[in-house]
Amino acid sequence: MKRVVRQSKFRHVFGQAVKNDQCYDDIRVSRVTWDSTFCSVNPKFVAIIVEASGGGAFLVLPLHKAGRIDKSYPTVCGHTGPVLDIEWCPHNDQVIASGSEDSTVMVWQIPENGLVTSMSEPIVTLEGHSKRVGIVAWHPTARNVLLSAGCDNQIIIWNVGTGEALIYLEDQHPDLIYSVSWNRNGSLICTACKDKAVRVIDPRKNTIVAEKQKAHEGARPMRAIFVADGNILTTGFSRMSERQIALWNTQNMEEPMGLNEMDTSNGVLLPFYDADCNVVYLCGKGDSSIRYFEITDEAPYIHFLNMFTSKEPQRGMGYMPKRGLDVNKCEIARFFKLHERKCEPVVMTVPRKSDLFQDDLYPDTAGPDPALEAEEWIDGKNGDPTTVSLKNGYVPTKNREMKVVKKNILDSKSASPTPSIVSFVPLFIHLSLFDSHLHVIYDSAFDKRRLQEKRIIKLEDQMSKIAI
Repeated sequence: MKRVVRQSKFRHVFGQAVKNDQCYDDIRVSRVTWDSTFCSVNPKFVAIIVEASGGGAFLVLPLHKAGRIDKSYPTVCGHTGPVLDIEWCPHNDQVIASGSEDSTVMVWQIPENGLVTSMSEPIVTLEGHSKRVGIVAWHPTARNVLLSAGCDNQIIIWNVGTGEALIYLEDQHPDLIYSVSWNRNGSLICTACKDKAVRVIDPRKNTIVAEKQKAHEGARPMRAIFVADGNILTTGFSRMSERQIALWNTQNMEEPMGLNEMDTSNGVLLPFYDADCNVVYLCGKGDSSIRYFEITDEAPYIHFLNMFTSKEPQRGMGYMPKRGLDVNKCEIARFFKLHERKCEPVVMTVPRKSDLFQDDLYPDTAGPDPALEAEEWIDGKNGDPTTVSLKNGYVPTKNREMKVVKKNILDSKSASPTPSIVSFVPLFIHLSLFDSHLHVIYDSAFDKRRLQEKRIIKLEDQMSKIAI
């Protein structure tokens, strides 16, 4: 019987490392034992978590600053413990968030041309976790909404613009949270936990929408991300320590739609998903390869495409957003591979003979403009990403400066009427307005007090168990 080869425009995608003079050399990449990417990239900067004495730090380099990086190059160094995770804001290429062992999340505004001196003062510090913060993830479509997950097994969603915690997810995870991922419009999150369960959570309703116990049988860390059509892709280990990739339908998580076993290496597989092409890239920590698969809506759903291999193992990996790619060279992905002492860009290309713009490879992609404000999102609105065309290459617009404004309940009310009108307004109307303000302030304070009491009781229970 004649074998039929599946048709795919990504069958011949190939990876290629850039030349040495385009790498970033002499960087002391962090040695902390945490399974995060250690690197975050956007069309302006590459940020890399580095070794630092007396606290935690990360480098922020303009993309054009390749070559040897001087040991005295300025860093972002405000944390008092090692930095565990960093992520650039999708709506402002100069704003980056970091989570650390010191239990805080910090948000930083990088100068337009990069750092000239070391930066130790963030624009806002978010304090709410009682243990180290290992995951930070920006909302994909709402401005200034940031998620953080800590080793205290809780997730907090923040409004960075006011420095306030919007949502606490405290009771959903009985053990360490390995990964958190937003869906495309930011209405749901999916998490992978040390109890081997994958959960889909509606953060605004504080409810678990779907759950799969023992998504992977193995004891080593899992990862879970949203892909097309609201499905979830997970990476993990079998009982025999074989690495696996699985696809799940959130409407029915009894059995996976597809499950591939790969090898018996023990490095955690970090998935990077291209929503425009439906391609997922798997980078194993400690591996020297990047595998890539196409996700389709026909069985077996997960199709192996190819593998990029090199000599050096990777300590971490950064993934460039689509708007930072070179469309003239048919580049569909660019990774920033961390070695022990350097960062090496790896370019994924689809070979095409034509020099024209390949609109089948580059549909309109998520741009830097948010679809919603934080207040709209918390009120229940959803919005798909605001898209931009890459036909003429992405041209960045000037980022507006991020300002953090501590919220004042009275500022949100309508402005006072003009003096000429005030004289005609009866006194009891002013008194009733004042009374309503007091009620709002009292309700807000009461809610905060109740939330804090709940957390104190929980901490006391934990302390009593430790004491026993």
